[in-house]
Amino acid sequence: MCGIVGVVSTTPVNQLIYDALLLLQHRGQDAAGIVTQQGRKFFMHKAKGMVRDVFRTRNMRALPGSVGLGQVRYPTAGNAYSEEEAQPFYVNAPFGLVLVHNGNLTNAQTLRTELFQTDHRHTNTDSDSEVLLNVFAHELERATAGVPLRPENVFDAVRAVHKRIKGSYAVIAMIAGHGLLAFRDPHGIRPLAIGRSADGNVMVGSESVALEGTSHVFERNVEPGEAVFITLDGTVHAAQCAENPQLNPCIFEFVYLARPDSVLDGISVYQARLNLGEALAKRVVSTVPPSEIDVIIPIPESSRPSATQLAHLLGVPYREGFVKNRYVGRTFIMPGQGVRKKSVRQKLNVIASEFKGRNVLLVDDSIVRGTTSREIVQMARDAGARNVYLASAAPPVRYPNVYGIDMPTSSELVAHGRTVEEIRQAIGCDALIYQDVDGMKRAIGSLNKSIVGFDASCFDGTYVTGDITAEDIARLNEGRVGVEENEEDTSRLALPNAQDA
Repeated sequence: MCGIVGVVSTTPVNQLIYDALLLLQHRGQDAAGIVTQQGRKFFMHKAKGMVRDVFRTRNMRALPGSVGLGQVRYPTAGNAYSEEEAQPFYVNAPFGLVLVHNGNLTNAQTLRTELFQTDHRHTNTDSDSEVLLNVFAHELERATAGVPLRPENVFDAVRAVHKRIKGSYAVIAMIAGHGLLAFRDPHGIRPLAIGRSADGNVMVGSESVALEGTSHVFERNVEPGEAVFITLDGTVHAAQCAENPQLNPCIFEFVYLARPDSVLDGISVYQARLNLGEALAKRVVSTVPPSEIDVIIPIPESSRPSATQLAHLLGVPYREGFVKNRYVGRTFIMPGQGVRKKSVRQKLNVIASEFKGRNVLLVDDSIVRGTTSREIVQMARDAGARNVYLASAAPPVRYPNVYGIDMPTSSELVAHGRTVEEIRQAIGCDALIYQDVDGMKRAIGSLNKSIVGFDASCFDGTYVTGDITAEDIARLNEGRVGVEENEEDTSRLALPNAQDA
């Protein structure tokens, strides 16, 4: 995942974009970038690191203009350590284009070949976002050949992009001298919202919190397959550019990725997590009698709403047992399993009095690799807990994710190829309770009946784009340079009925 934002204004936007990126920092801490436009000239600064570290006063002064976009990056494809792969990406023709992208293209390798052999365009990095930019540039050049650019030409280019690329993509791009474009893949896997300020600024961003936190009023979501083109005077043009759009948002956004104060596709993330806690309560009761639980403790931060609701329904005291050091990066998005494991105890410290002599039910939003869970269970035991139970508000993560979340290899996933009892033994807890897939989908889907379904591929192995096989995942992993330093053998990939794929 990444966080992206774009603004069209009548006043300088550098500070506005910076503030929006701070609100989206949870979506990526690897790199950050901003590009602005003054006249027909782009001004860009990007580098590895968090927003507060990448941008200094001198950098902000070098970003003039009333139109711009930005991104915080979390690497899922390409090289996690490359400065060159920080976004935005730029090409000088046609017109001059810059682009930021949240998601993951599943046919990037095929597209690279097409770009070189057929479109005669060059890509210089391993990033699928650079591929996407060049595909769009090629199609925009075809759509505007010999004619002035109009919104209809831009939409024709997006229609052609939809036909060529596969995977997940929420995109914001600037066309020099013309305006800002935002579009979303036909399944709406990654979120994208649009809003307006009282003084007429138009902002597009990954989450509603980026709009509301910068004094913009959320207006609506960009629909699956839709393109929105905002001219330099703030006029908004929109068109559906996909043949068969269908809303299938990533369910992991609601489980973990998004901020709880965001609303994605009509669903409050906070309420979704409360509902997950309510559904989880039924699973807990069938495994551990509430009378055997002395206290319920969340594993910060995303699990708090679920843990609160769970404690309320079971009639068990809710306590905070872990204090989080907010100056250590999120372990989930750190490159390198060794770094991730080392950081757990730096990141969390126990309040020993909440554990000593008690039967403790720990609640987490999800369990991915199991490394963090194992460390936390041991921390609870070291603090004196008599029994340590662990409940996950999400089902077992059994399958690779190919749409922009850093869990693409089966060997990384503690639940892959294991029963719940085997996972419990690997983590070291006294009881392990998981949400079930259908319960998760009902809990979240009930908040917006217009959603046809979710991408829940990491839980159920069903890939909504319909084009993923075990061979595809293996190929995608070949391009992941530096995202994981200590991965195990990735050749033993498995999907449901993988032997038939």
